Amino acid sequence: MQVMVIGAGLAGSEAAWQLAQRGICVRLCEMKPEKKIPAHESEYFAELCCSNSLRSDQLENAVGLLKEELRRLDSLILRCADATRVPAGGALAVDRRGFAKMVTEAVCSHPNIEVVPGEVTEIPEGEVLIATGPLTSDAFAEKLLDLLGRENTTLNFFDAAAPLISFESVDMDSAYFASRYDKGTPDYINCPMEKDEYLAFWKALTEAEEAPVHGFEDGQVFEGCMPVEVMARRGEDTLRYGPLKPRGLKDPKTGRESYAVVQLRKDNADGSIYNLVGFQTHLKWPEQKRVFTMIPALKNAQFLRYGVMHRNTYLDSPRLLDRYYRLKTQPRLAFAGQMTGVEGYVESCASGFLAGVEMARRLKGQPPLDFPRETAIGALGLYVSNESVGAFQPMNINFGIIPPLDHRVKGKRNKNAELSARSLQIIDQMREEVLT
Repeated sequence: MQVMVIGAGLAGSEAAWQLAQRGICVRLCEMKPEKKIPAHESEYFAELCCSNSLRSDQLENAVGLLKEELRRLDSLILRCADATRVPAGGALAVDRRGFAKMVTEAVCSHPNIEVVPGEVTEIPEGEVLIATGPLTSDAFAEKLLDLLGRENTTLNFFDAAAPLISFESVDMDSAYFASRYDKGTPDYINCPMEKDEYLAFWKALTEAEEAPVHGFEDGQVFEGCMPVEVMARRGEDTLRYGPLKPRGLKDPKTGRESYAVVQLRKDNADGSIYNLVGFQTHLKWPEQKRVFTMIPALKNAQFLRYGVMHRNTYLDSPRLLDRYYRLKTQPRLAFAGQMTGVEGYVESCASGFLAGVEMARRLKGQPPLDFPRETAIGALGLYVSNESVGAFQPMNINFGIIPPLDHRVKGKRNKNAELSARSLQIIDQMREEVLT
């Protein structure tokens, strides 16, 4: 029994690992390092092109629940993320390069996985799991269109990545380490701005020149990864209620909250690289330097990588895929990752996990594992395959797609904690069968 997995991003690496762990021989095809696209920087698998954060690690948050489900079910991606985490308060952030290197080494050393470098331009015969991601090459995308039909099949939105700067270039006389409301360890560098500084920065941001992106309009961006300049154009105070929110951050020099605060999060274990939290952008590179150095603590910032924007392509999955991410018309073909319409690193991993597990079970003559809607893994797969969904849009995991409790609980955090406890009880009951 052999499966070809195309693409070694988060979803493809996870799917290949789950198949191999169940005794299935895997040919993992990855076009890097022979061919890269602009968003790629390293030669490693599972490269994190946007943020280095996998978002909240708290069980009162749906993505925190999804992480814990995957941990308990032996996810390779979560194991590597936990092993390479960097301080980020209540979030799970990783050393970007160390994480990708660890995933690559694990996948390449597995006895049941053969890595085949080079671009795939045809859809192979046999069992195939396609995880080419939202940045699928033009040649392969054309073949998918031929297979799936060109009308009402593929959709796209635009996604952006934040700049990276060196720690040594941050003016720490103007900045300070702290976590919001002093919760957890002081893992973020906070760059305060007074009203006049903020207003000058906001005006410059709204007027800055953007890099040309074919077909881009503000309405085509994914809300969860919106360019900071697009957000700024929505109003003078939009940023102050979003990524520049000062609430819960008291400047130790003044003893009060500033008018706005830009936060920097550690991007590698050494703490030599930081990213600008919430500063996804597609401004021209000279404009990024001009505008972002108006932030007082970043007046001498050394940019190690400027923000970039790219097109994300995803399938009209409710019309095409089942709850296991298999193509309804050809179950030998499965899809995984952001191209299915799941949005986010952990969600991509979860789709690869489920697609890989189910393909292995089908090949071994075992019945499918139906993760119920009460679990985050199950809820995500059922959302993506829900034919009643009209205008399909990419979706982060959230408690809104998980059935409510059968009793009232006071307080949102308490309610979410009970939803997570219910889910994890189900996962623990399923665990032995999943891992067998």
